[in-house]
Amino acid sequence: MTDIGSQMAKMGRQAREASAVLARTATDVKNRALVAMADALIANRALLIRENARDIAGARTLGLSAAMIDRLTLTEETIGGIARGLTEVAALPDPVGKVTSMWQRPNGLTVGRMRIPLGVIGIIYESRPNVTADAAALCLKSGNAVILRGGSEAIFSNLAIGRILQGVLRDLSLPETAIQIVPMTDREAVYELLQLEESIDVIIPRGGEELIRAVVRDSRIPVIKHYKGVCHVFVDEGADPAMAVRICVNAKTQRPGVCNAMETLLVHEATAPAFLPVVAASLRKAGVVMRGCERTREILPDAEAAAEEDWSREYLDLILSVRVVRDLDEAIAHIAKYGSLHTEAIVTESYERAQRFLREVNSSTVLVNASTRFSDGFELGLGAEIGISTTKLHAFGPMGLEELTTTKFIIYGNGQVRT
Repeated sequence: MTDIGSQMAKMGRQAREASAVLARTATDVKNRALVAMADALIANRALLIRENARDIAGARTLGLSAAMIDRLTLTEETIGGIARGLTEVAALPDPVGKVTSMWQRPNGLTVGRMRIPLGVIGIIYESRPNVTADAAALCLKSGNAVILRGGSEAIFSNLAIGRILQGVLRDLSLPETAIQIVPMTDREAVYELLQLEESIDVIIPRGGEELIRAVVRDSRIPVIKHYKGVCHVFVDEGADPAMAVRICVNAKTQRPGVCNAMETLLVHEATAPAFLPVVAASLRKAGVVMRGCERTREILPDAEAAAEEDWSREYLDLILSVRVVRDLDEAIAHIAKYGSLHTEAIVTESYERAQRFLREVNSSTVLVNASTRFSDGFELGLGAEIGISTTKLHAFGPMGLEELTTTKFIIYGNGQVRT
């Protein structure tokens, strides 16, 4: 085993030992730790900004984009936001120990399910150092130890945040190895991390599709995947046009570079002639470039021609695919063929068609008369999220505290034996 392999194996063993302590740590102790961590981040903001400046200098040397550098940058304002996020997690209900159901068997046994932590979680992510604190907070509150491997571009920021959080754990006599930051940027560290099936229970990658596919390829540990967000809005026949325009513009332009932004607009053929020119005017004003099917381009001649690959593309930019469909059946079939199981919305005045859309579209989040941008842990009342899963095991959609736990059976008897 290489030196890096030995170091990763040691981190895995330490995390496993720490997870046993966290699993039995009382809610008030975890909450006290989270509030103290928030205070410590604020108190050490000058240190964080100084270490972050080293990352930014490296990013500029590497020629990273302005958008990437923006996501990487820590300011007093962003550190304050990170600290508020930790206190918000502290205020959330603790899922650990929650009994979700109980039932009686004919033989007198009382059977139930109780929520327990997953154990040790490995998180591999890119760029934004706020993920380090957010993920650590969610794992701590849900009773899980965590090993965090951020991108090399944020190594100094991540290590600084990690040291601050570990210091709080130490002060409260909790194992500081409950939160560990992988200290090296070598890709070998990621590979070795993914081999620790006896120490780590689940891997959660956050980043681009290329990163996630590489993790899935190399991992011997179960992976909760989120490949991409090819999200759709279907504007139905008879939809309120003002509502539909408002939803479509928000879904595409409010933050085009995120996974829950609309990438394809589907419009019922009866609605398209009147609706498309109106929504196109609003989208163009926001800088959106449209790529349409032949029927779309008959109505919008200045739209670019959509190629087959556009229907399954996650642009993460001000580009939108537009398709005119015959009816709800064709819209659902299009989503099933080209979608990524992330988020889909219908704009409709029909209760029956809304219910069909909810039943038959099997993406992780399905909305009626609302923007796809609501597919987010905070917006859905989860308080925060560790990521969005587009696979159905073991979580589907935005993952909050409950999704970082599983359930075990608990059984009460009074002497029963099986015959």
